[in-house]
This record gives sequence, structure tokens and C-alpha cells, in this order.
Amino acid sequence: MTLFDLALKNMRRNMKSYALYFGSVLFSIVIYFTFVTLKYSDDISALADSSMKVQGIMSASSVVLLIFVALFIVYANSFFIKKRKKEVGLYSLLGVRKKQIGFLLFFENIVLGILSLAMGIVLGFLLSKGLLTILVRLMGLDAVASFTLSGEAVMNTTIVFMIVFLFTSLQGYRVIYQFKLIELFHADKKGENLPRAKWLATIAGIALLIFGYWLALQDLMTSKMWAMLGISTPIVIIIATVTGTYLLFHSVLVFVLTKLKNNERWAWRGLNLLSVSQILYRIRGNAKTLTTIAVLSATTITAGGAVYGLYYNAGAQTHHYLPNTFMWKGEPATIPSQDVLYNEAIHVKQAELDIDGRIYSYTFIDNDTYNKLAELQKREQLTVQNSEAIMLDPYYDERFSLDYTGQQLSISNTVLNVKDFQAESIFNADIVGQVIIVSEADYQALEAEASVYQLVGMDNDKKQVAVSDRLQQELGDTHLSSFPASYKSSIEGLGSLLFVGSFLGLVFLVATGSIIYFKIMTEAEEDRGKYEILHKIGVGQKEMKKTVRLQIGFIFAAPLVMGIMHSAFALSAFSGLIGANITVPVIIWMGVYVGVYAIIGCLALKQFSHNLQWRHTK
Repeated sequence: MTLFDLALKNMRRNMKSYALYFGSVLFSIVIYFTFVTLKYSDDISALADSSMKVQGIMSASSVVLLIFVALFIVYANSFFIKKRKKEVGLYSLLGVRKKQIGFLLFFENIVLGILSLAMGIVLGFLLSKGLLTILVRLMGLDAVASFTLSGEAVMNTTIVFMIVFLFTSLQGYRVIYQFKLIELFHADKKGENLPRAKWLATIAGIALLIFGYWLALQDLMTSKMWAMLGISTPIVIIIATVTGTYLLFHSVLVFVLTKLKNNERWAWRGLNLLSVSQILYRIRGNAKTLTTIAVLSATTITAGGAVYGLYYNAGAQTHHYLPNTFMWKGEPATIPSQDVLYNEAIHVKQAELDIDGRIYSYTFIDNDTYNKLAELQKREQLTVQNSEAIMLDPYYDERFSLDYTGQQLSISNTVLNVKDFQAESIFNADIVGQVIIVSEADYQALEAEASVYQLVGMDNDKKQVAVSDRLQQELGDTHLSSFPASYKSSIEGLGSLLFVGSFLGLVFLVATGSIIYFKIMTEAEEDRGKYEILHKIGVGQKEMKKTVRLQIGFIFAAPLVMGIMHSAFALSAFSGLIGANITVPVIIWMGVYVGVYAIIGCLALKQFSHNLQWRHTK
């Protein structure tokens, strides 16, 4: 039997161990190949307005994905090498030369890499149409996706991942020369001392997390701390949060678990003492891994939640600034469509006001005209008496904008008392920004430049892009404020970002979940002897499965809970920054993330429980 034959036999024998690793790598290759395919896709290139935007996003995303996947593959491969050290030691004991053992591991990893690469490209090709359809739908485009097999994408993916697999294969080859024979046989017996809670580290961990959360929730426009730290504030938040997370897993949880262990009423109930002792025994060795998973989870949830929040609110945000489907200054134009709800010519006056030593440009409109438009736009109607005014500013932000309610405005020998101030507008803000509503008499007495604007409202305004294009051609050089064009541009960019963020998030999720899975299964193999002893002294499988669920649940849930907490504070700050409520999209995004993460946790629990049952019934 040749080394290559032995490598194939070992792979078939260890297929269950390699299944999740193989699946994670396969999923990563499929996503990477899809991104590269979309970069060279003729369907995307045909969309002239969006092709450069999408191709640029895909190129940048493929680089980020490649770096992460490469690190994940190297990290995961090290677990499998550690798991097989005893097998390697047995080969050495039987007289197999180190060079031959190295080639054996090299062949196994290369074969696994080639197999996953081939399957990944085939699946990527089969899924490319579906993924491209998802992208097109998210971007709100009317295009038909087709199957695409790009030679450039195949070559790019093959070269990149063969380099990664070559490196991991050499990593396995080096193990033979790094360890002595006795170390290989006892690799799984190296333990750690039971950790003890350190008061200083515990207090520091809690304090750093509280400080990081508090600083993240501060208003960047009014916070003295943000003003003092300047552009370094986000870095301070990240350092405080990451350090606090590490100390939480390293000391805070040790402190809590030690208290539970010392609680006799709880500890001596069932196998609680064994469960807590096992978690304590491994907690400090897992601190870095759990911190990494928590930070990656927080990053993924925050980035995905933010993009999905923007995408979810894109229509409402655009409507806030562009309440009319179309608006332009000048003469009316023909709009041959049955979807027209209103087509009005609005007369306004425009003047400059000196407020607190600064000159502002305002558009004045009489009360009756405002109420006419308010009725068409389904807004609340307003009442303005003589010498009164209501100011509208769609860009108003109470953090750095002034509220002029109760102040007096002087113009054309007329003094106006500001009755109310609202952060909205009846005009499209990219043409007319700040508006002042006055009575009919005050409007007629106002000496200012008169202008006429055309306002058009249409049903299904998001789908009136074709009308917008024809109208712009008719108007020529006249600036057209178009809701469907602005919404289309916004949804294309956010849609492509949501597509990339969703699939990158899934890759990160599967990879990080797999890392915990590898960690748990590796340590479970080391602890099987302990469970065998418990079985021999009469402990039933039900009790042992209960303690296994507690341990696995803790290892999986701890970084997830921390990641959700980090992202909740970050997204709360982001919501305040953009002035939009993103609670619904964030909950949906978190729900999907937790669901996929829970599936990986259930797989780990099922696999370990199956191993225990096999051991007992053998």
C-alpha cells in the first residue's frame, strides 16, 4: 500500500471528523467563487449604472473573505493535527520515517483541498444564478440572471485556495519535526491548573465593559469625552470592550462559576459540580478563543444590522427628504401616465434672512397653499394667523440645529413670530430646503423674489424610474428632483452591501461556530475516559447528557451573548447617529444569526452525545 492509498483510507475513516471542517471550507469556497463570478458577470456589466459599484464591492469583499477564510482554515487545520498526534506517534513507533509521515499528512490535506475546491466551484456555478437573482432583487433591478461560468473566476479561485491548502499541508508536515515521540502520545494529557478568581481582574473587566458601553452611547455632538478624545474615541471603545471581554472570560466568569461551585445546595444537585468543574478547568484555556468569537460575532451582527437597518428604512428616509415623486423649477411638462395623483404648479417667494448674524435662505409659502399640498400628501394641516410663522427644516437635528420657536423674524418691514418649528418639508429638499409658512396677507405683503415649482405625485413612485428618465430628457438641463431615481441609487448601493454583508456574515458565523465545535470535540475526546468512569459507577446517560448540554451550551452561549450585547450598544449608538429606528431589522438580523449559530451548537451536542452512547454500548 502506497502513502497515497493510506492517505485516502485515513480520509474515509475520519470522514465524520472532517465533515464540519470540509463543509465550512466548501461553503467558503462557494461564496468566494460567487463573489469573483459576480465581479466578471456579463449580467452585472450590462447594468451600466451599477456595474462598477457592484464589481468594486465584490472585489473588496473577496479580499476580506479570502483573508478570513485563510486564517480559519489554518486555525481549524491545527486542531485536526493536534487530534491526530497520537496516530502520528504510533506511525513513528512502528518505524515509519518522519519524512513519510509528513508526506502522508501532506497528501491527505491536499486531496481534501482539491476535493472541496472542485465541489465548491461546481456548486458555485449551480448556485450563481440564484445568488445573482438575490443580488438583483435586493438592488431593485429589473434583470434576468443567467448561469455564468467565468474562466477568470475559476482560475482566480483555484490559484488562491491551492496556495492556502499548500500552506496548511506544509503546516501538518512541520508537526513531525516539532514534537518528540513522547509528546505526541501525551498531547491530549496536558492540562491546566484549576483557575482562581482574581478580584482585580474581575473588577477591571466589569469596569472596562461598562466604560466602553457608556462611551459608545454618548452623543458625539455633545459629549465632552468625545470632544476630549477626538477621532481616537472609537479606538478607545474597541480597546476597552475587547479587553473587558477577555477579562470577563478570563476572570469574571471564573469568579461567578467559583461562587456556584461553592454553593453546596446547587453544586451537589445531580452532576452540577462536575459540570462547573469541567467548565472552570477549561475556561482560562478558552478565554482567547471565546473572546475572538465574541468580537467577531459583535462585528458581524453590528455591520449586518446597520446595513440591513439602512436598507430597511431606505424608502422612508428618501420619502422624508423627497415627499414628491418629481419636482423641478420652471414650466410644466407632460407626464403621460395613469399613475399621476397630483400635478401642481406652486408659487413661492424666496428671501434671505439675517438670524443671529448669519444669513439664511428661506422659501416662503402661504397657509392655503401649504394646506392644499398637505391634503395631497396626506399630512396634518396647519393654521397660521397674521404675523405668525411656522418653520419647516427637513435637515433639522436637535443636537446641532437651532429651534427658532418663539423667536421673531424681521423681513420687508414685517415682523413674524415663529409659532412652531418642524423637522419636515412639503418640497423636495434637494431643491427647496428650509420653508416658512405665513398667512395669505403676510405672503402678499412680502417683498421677495417669486418662483414657480412643479410638484408631481405618483402612485407606485418607487417603480417610476422609466417616467423619471423620460421627464429628465424633456426638461433637458433643468434640475429634476426625482424620488424614484434617488431611491434606485440608494437601494442599489445598500442592496449590494446587504448581499455582501449577509454572505460574509454567514461565512464568519459558520467559521467561528466551527472553531468552537472543533474546540469542544477536541476536549471532549480528552474527557471521554472521565465519562466512562462515571458510567461504570452507575451514572446514567440521561444525567451525563444533561451535564454535556450544560457545558456545550455554556461554551456556545457565552460568546454569543457577549457578541449580542456588544452589537446592541453599538447599533443603539448607530441608530441615534442616523436618526432612524432600526429595531425591527436588527431583531430580524439577530434572530437569523442566533438561529444559524444554534444549529451548529445542536450539531456539536448531538455528535458528542452520540459518541458517549457509542462508547457505553460498545
